[in-house]
Amino acid sequence: MNFEHTSASLSEVHQSVDTNGKSKWKKIFAFFGPAYLVSVGYMDPGNWATDLAGGSQYGYKLLWVLLMSNLMALLLQSLSARLGIVRGRDLAQANRETYPPVVNFILYILAEIAIAATDLAEVLGMAIGIQLLTGLPLVWGVSLTVLDTFLLLILQRYGIRKMEAFIIALVAVVGISFLIELMLVKPVMHEVVKGFIPSIPDNTALYIAIGIIGATVMPHNLYLHSALVQTRKIKRDVKGIKQALKMNFLDSTIALNLAFLVNAAILILAAAVFFKSGRTDVAEIQDAHKLLDKLLGSKLAPILFAVALIAAGQSSTVTGTLAGQIVMEGYLRLRINPWLRRLITRLLAIIPALLTILIAGDSEVGALLVFSQVLLSMQLGFAIIPLIHFVSDKNTMGIFAIKPITKILSWAVTVLLVYLNMRMVYTEAIGYMSGTGNIFVDGIIILGGLGFIALLLITIIYPLRSRYRKDAAAGIHTTHISLGQLEKPEYRRIAMALDFSKKDEQIITNAIAHGNAYTQYILIHIVESASAKYFGKDSDDLETRRDQEQLDTYIDLLRKRNISAKGVLGFRHRAKEIARIVKEEEAEFLVLGGHGHKGFKDWLYGETANQVRHQVKVPVLVVQ
Repeated sequence: MNFEHTSASLSEVHQSVDTNGKSKWKKIFAFFGPAYLVSVGYMDPGNWATDLAGGSQYGYKLLWVLLMSNLMALLLQSLSARLGIVRGRDLAQANRETYPPVVNFILYILAEIAIAATDLAEVLGMAIGIQLLTGLPLVWGVSLTVLDTFLLLILQRYGIRKMEAFIIALVAVVGISFLIELMLVKPVMHEVVKGFIPSIPDNTALYIAIGIIGATVMPHNLYLHSALVQTRKIKRDVKGIKQALKMNFLDSTIALNLAFLVNAAILILAAAVFFKSGRTDVAEIQDAHKLLDKLLGSKLAPILFAVALIAAGQSSTVTGTLAGQIVMEGYLRLRINPWLRRLITRLLAIIPALLTILIAGDSEVGALLVFSQVLLSMQLGFAIIPLIHFVSDKNTMGIFAIKPITKILSWAVTVLLVYLNMRMVYTEAIGYMSGTGNIFVDGIIILGGLGFIALLLITIIYPLRSRYRKDAAAGIHTTHISLGQLEKPEYRRIAMALDFSKKDEQIITNAIAHGNAYTQYILIHIVESASAKYFGKDSDDLETRRDQEQLDTYIDLLRKRNISAKGVLGFRHRAKEIARIVKEEEAEFLVLGGHGHKGFKDWLYGETANQVRHQVKVPVLVVQ
């Protein structure tokens, strides 16, 4: 774990995709990718229930709601991309620069809750998909989802483009599955087209429409998009930024329209199969899967349905973890090992899912899915409102601040979404309060509601009072800096970690280059044999003796050159031992090689160099 002092969002892949100096088509494809990672949030398992309910109860009549919500999503995601491209800030970083520390911390906690709620929907969706496909009990399906914890780590090792390709492949699986489903169903196209004419048949249809719109824009997607666009290296002049904005809008349009087609396909499938056959009671994912086989007379349809559900859940879980990284680094400037970040997020989703299934049974999974969407609804305003403030500000956005008409549309969409989401939360809260009869619990809910409204008002008003406090700006350096005399340090004791490979010569050379005639050099080697790991310093196996001989050889060679040197063997854990020896020997400088181990150990332990530099308080030089 460490605190980040860099202002780069997703620093390991920041500007890793160069869009300059390419032909027209290569340039276009270089920009394409970020919006596809964002689009999976619009077709995750949390959206399926509302689409199924709308199609089974009202046929094609609510298709226009999906289209309208997609246009809203396109507007807000384009604002998020604009923030990242123009200011080089993700939404979490921009919030940190603007709001007071207490407000920022609350916004951070709410963002983490939103990400945990998103992951909960993904966990339940994947578990249901596994159950439908294999018959495995739901509790085991939920438990199995922990195994994908390391998937993101594998993808990150191959770069952002490979990750985008993986997500696009999963989106393609979902899209192709539903395309085949629609070919099996054969909906009447002129009836489908009528669904784009706005109409609300009754109050229940209004409630489902609110659910569809309310589940459209997810808070984590706004954080995610503002960071992902920064993976593209662009020219930082007016022409370059305009081109990037244009290309990213095109990317968003294509990706979000694909997400719209998937959601529309789910609704059309429900309308053509369930509504037409009189089964207007289908709202649960499991019910839809069960009835597809009976009503269509095809074994393929339910299999494709389950496969699409698993693919949707898996793709969403990768992007949710990335959003978690962005939120933590942006608000707190804090980084933890990716596998630990992923594991924490997944456990926060798995534990409530397992408890619900074990205590209340599989029948309550649907209610838990609804609860995750309510949690998401509560966070939405705290992401959208600051975003509109930031992209409207001419002081920071310059000529790229949004135009008045875009600002009016954005605030109108915000008011509508916040109202619908608050109405959903209010309805759920009133329903719960009327059922408890507990004054203490009711009081907590009322106080929580008042706090919610107060925080919402602060997010609206504060940026108008005090824009972007310079003293809290992350990564913005003051011009009043004195560098002093810049005297060259003199190290009396320099340590070097050796692994008895070809890299040793470079490590020793670099260590000597930082010393002088009076410097003593401490040569460190960690014995990693099975015996050494078990017995430690009491080990006396062949490998330990050979390592000591090799260390003595190095020392003799250095002494022949009038260089003072001593050797120290360490045992068991490499990083901890190097750090311990450096401290015990009172070394003032450390030189070591990068990538001490590869493969699974790298994922499990992290790189040795990274671990060592966080455990010692002396300068560390890593020789690649």
